[in-house]
Amino acid sequence: MELKRVVVTGLGAITPIGNTVDEFWTNLVNGVSGAATITRFDPTNFKTKFACEVKNFDPLAYFDRKEAKKLDMFAQFAIIAAEQAVNDAKFDLEKIDHDRVGVVWGAGIGGLNTFLEEVRGYVEGGSVPRFNPFFIPKMIADIASGHISMKYGFRGPNFGTVSACASSTNALADAYNLIRLGKADVFIAGGSEASINEAGVGGFNALQALSTRNDDPKTASRPFDKGRDGFVMGEGGAGIILEEYEHAVKRGAKIYCEMIGAGMTADAYHLTAPHPEGLGAKNVMLSALSDNNTPVDVVDYINVHGTSTPLGDIAETKAILAVFGEQAYKMNISSTKSMTGHLLGATGAIEAIACILAIRDQIIPPTINHFELDEAIDSKLNLTFNKAQKREVRAALSNTFGFGGHNASVLFRAI
Repeated sequence: MELKRVVVTGLGAITPIGNTVDEFWTNLVNGVSGAATITRFDPTNFKTKFACEVKNFDPLAYFDRKEAKKLDMFAQFAIIAAEQAVNDAKFDLEKIDHDRVGVVWGAGIGGLNTFLEEVRGYVEGGSVPRFNPFFIPKMIADIASGHISMKYGFRGPNFGTVSACASSTNALADAYNLIRLGKADVFIAGGSEASINEAGVGGFNALQALSTRNDDPKTASRPFDKGRDGFVMGEGGAGIILEEYEHAVKRGAKIYCEMIGAGMTADAYHLTAPHPEGLGAKNVMLSALSDNNTPVDVVDYINVHGTSTPLGDIAETKAILAVFGEQAYKMNISSTKSMTGHLLGATGAIEAIACILAIRDQIIPPTINHFELDEAIDSKLNLTFNKAQKREVRAALSNTFGFGGHNASVLFRAI
């Protein structure tokens, strides 16, 4: 069968460096860090006392009080980002075929705030167990896609993806493939996460995964730098409207770019560490390139997973060199986690937006907080240190890798 073409027609985001796509993108290009001392709880006794929180977030600015109480923060972020994306796509909601619009939404953890609150309430509440009737519906990771579909009455394929930090990239990949196969005309795809609480920070501290640079949070996320000591936790959400090309053209939609590839692989190696030679990362990029037989020499930008961990940054650059060869030295590479922190299950969607806007504006957002290059990383790679760079961007690739060895990559090109 002839596969359909898939294009991007809407974007939405609520992030640590901006609560709209425009604000996020402006701060990203300008190298603004979203890291600061944690305000969601008292971090005094924690090894890590900072994170990249969404700023000035008031749920009552988006939801009425009754509705807000039924939603974990990760679902609130999902609904906000999805609404922005739907509005950006400018659908005529009276005319669109609601049976042909789907939602697939990723979350690595889901309602961790709700789980923590309910268990704490049980422990402190005495001998009679009392739980909120919305405990389970607020907590489960798939509930965000359900809320989005109910908000608009979209009755197409609807589910959640859970693959740790690759979750929302898997959501984009599934939506892309379902449209290519003709199973839907439109998808709202993306992801959200809200895990900056005692359990989230304490759990990642126990894994020794987080930076502990408490004296200077804004420079703590330093991908590829010799002094990197772990990632900085972030939160937020991002939604992308993927649409079948002819459907978009027929309704006169604004088209940002075309999605031309999606890869998914496993390391099958270790619970939390990447394959040391980046084998799964190599294979997932090759898989994304293979969808439309995209030659390596048209990829001008890679938004890397680049979490600022000692092992992960090295393995990913090895994989890039293995896939792209000499082209790796001609492209730009950057880790926008240096500014947003690591949004866990939401990271893939927000970084896909960075790729999409890099194509639109022909500019590469930087990797900030670079002070000294790690000798284990090839110094000839253009890692876009500290300042954005203007250049032609014909195609851009976004990589995400999750605990459990989950790898996902998505590829976009100018149209």
